[in-house]
Amino acid sequence: MKSFIPNRAMLHTHSFGVEHSASSSQSTEATVTIDDEVVRISAMFVKPRYNNEARNSTDINSKPGDTAIVYSCELAEIKGKFDPGKAQALGLERGPKYRELQLGNSVKTVAGRMVHPSEVLDPPIPGPIVLLVDCPTQYHMHELFLLQSLSRFYEDSSCQTENAKKVNCIIHLGPSSVTNTVDYQNWMKSFGTTQHIMAGHENKNMEVPILKGSARISSRLNFVCPQLFPSSGFWPVEPANGIDLEKNKSTSFQACESVAAANLLKFRLRPYAQLGLDRASIPSLFSYEEIVDELISEIPEIKEVPEQISKFWQSSVDQKNALAPAGKHMLMVEEPWISKDSCLPDILDEQGNLAKFQDDSSLRESVWRKRPKGNSETPCCVENATREDMEITFLGTGSSQPSKYRNVSSIYINLFARGGMLLDCGEGTLGQLKRRFGVSGADEAVKNLRCIWISHIHADHHTGLARVLALRSKLLNGVPHKPLLVIGPKQLLRFLNAYSTLEDLDMQFLDCRQTLKPSVEELLGDNATESATTQLENTMFAPGSRMENYNKKPSSPKDTTALANLKEVLHESGLEILYSVPVVHCAQAFGVVLRAKEKVSSAGKAIPGWKVVYSGDTRPCPALVDASRDATVLIHEATFEDSMKDEAIARNHSTTKEAIAVGTSAGAYRIILTHFSQRYPKIPVFDEEDMHKTCIAFDLMSVNLADLPVLPKVLPHLKLLFKDEMVVEESDEVLEAVV
Repeated sequence: MKSFIPNRAMLHTHSFGVEHSASSSQSTEATVTIDDEVVRISAMFVKPRYNNEARNSTDINSKPGDTAIVYSCELAEIKGKFDPGKAQALGLERGPKYRELQLGNSVKTVAGRMVHPSEVLDPPIPGPIVLLVDCPTQYHMHELFLLQSLSRFYEDSSCQTENAKKVNCIIHLGPSSVTNTVDYQNWMKSFGTTQHIMAGHENKNMEVPILKGSARISSRLNFVCPQLFPSSGFWPVEPANGIDLEKNKSTSFQACESVAAANLLKFRLRPYAQLGLDRASIPSLFSYEEIVDELISEIPEIKEVPEQISKFWQSSVDQKNALAPAGKHMLMVEEPWISKDSCLPDILDEQGNLAKFQDDSSLRESVWRKRPKGNSETPCCVENATREDMEITFLGTGSSQPSKYRNVSSIYINLFARGGMLLDCGEGTLGQLKRRFGVSGADEAVKNLRCIWISHIHADHHTGLARVLALRSKLLNGVPHKPLLVIGPKQLLRFLNAYSTLEDLDMQFLDCRQTLKPSVEELLGDNATESATTQLENTMFAPGSRMENYNKKPSSPKDTTALANLKEVLHESGLEILYSVPVVHCAQAFGVVLRAKEKVSSAGKAIPGWKVVYSGDTRPCPALVDASRDATVLIHEATFEDSMKDEAIARNHSTTKEAIAVGTSAGAYRIILTHFSQRYPKIPVFDEEDMHKTCIAFDLMSVNLADLPVLPKVLPHLKLLFKDEMVVEESDEVLEAVV
């Protein structure tokens, strides 16, 4: 993690235990990790034991992450109450000697007799004991049952010793497919009347969202515009693999009594008089209908909005059916960002100096382009789009760190029958996929991923990657498949290689610098007219510029296998090209361009493919403007509001107006803004006059290619939804400044 976490933010923990042999689960000794006057915590290791059938049917490679750990937490015993009557009967007068006895020290009477604490104290009360049991698969069960270090907790067992102890509570982390089996239930009974809490993964627990604030926003957005926000805020719940495990229990088997875990359910250990379950803090249940009723009571006029928005979609369909494709009237225009009056005076030089770039004829020529007049015509790829061509789902639209309203960066490009791609993969990406598509739907999306592309090494853009890769490896275990292609900055490979020693990530890595446009065109067999060096010299990375040192960083040695895999990925995904674009943020930061292959209409006419450009994190820069020429969709970061331009420059980010100007300069058909500072928890600050072709991204928003014409019309209605909430939250601002 040193690749992306500063040393001052790293907390190094100590390891415990030793390298265990295959028979370590049967060890009689547990590893004590903490032992003080408050608690003694011990760890017991459980490795999976595979039978021959399992070994023959799956490719099993043991990893350190396969080892499960059972923890025992034993609180110190409670000393018995001091009995003054017994002390007086033994010849002790009230005074300091009473205190010594309560502290556990022996004292002498006046007559010289020794009085021991056990003679004047009631019997001690055993300290409460909690077990935390992780049994992730059926292959761990046999070793778990053989753990000798657990035998002292069994009731009525021949293995019990004089040190046998009563367990008050056992928290089971295993899935119901394990804990509901007859063998596991019989093992649970060996602890007697212990309180069992089943805290493993259960689909039925997902209906009630953990994050109420996030669920409320999602539900409100869904009510206002279900076309863009299909997720209701409540996870679509379905039985895993079509099997209801609760109903699958054998009716003839008497299961061990237990309770299902709930958010903020407690088991009290102290004071002893309150030992047991405490449900007082469990949040009350709430529903989608309650959230909608609350919204209408707060903003009565919003009740008419869903119908108004639905008319946009109907009108778009009617217009599409009635109008023939418009002609392409071309007009020579000067790009606004090169003008002295442009809203981007520092786009080329953060010191405000444009002169040296204007002397470069090649760059000057690059800002003159032929574009459709007014750039308002609907592109052919959109006019002829079906709902199965492409859809963009925003899984995270915030910056720096997750908030309860915006997760960090991740974009899912759904290509439907041709699979899908992830552009960035911040923490929480997998959870967001499940919130949007349901558990089984998210599994399918992960299994069908063609590629994951990472823009740069900052943690909010890639720390969800390992979880997605590990799940895909698990889902495809035993199924013929190829490793997933991951394209990212070369620093990311160090982290992925380290993590892969814990669990199988099943991926193939390709350095972003090997996917610049000339390299990819060469790979695809095109006669590229410019080299990678020429491309870089026409950008911010030109010799003599402040960013030249970023260009000098060497790329990884060319991986011909990964490059060949990229070519296959493009073919399977229906893409003509995918290439990375150097941008201005940190060392080896990139944007990305995706362009679909052209289609042939029913009339035999060639229809150009759509083009999606994602900026990653960046200042406005010519390389991205050039790459975004005539993009169908430009997804651009807009971290700061326009009044915070100085901070945007200092942190190499963009303001809202700058991001829109980049898209306008490039002639992009639609601009979608994302990566907002968490100081804007629900809706960022923006200028209404800039929004005629622009939309604000929200978490779990899905934009279909066919819906692009109506996209900007929705934003004013969303402003009504947040009319009282477009304010800066000071606590978030301070927290982000610290980070």
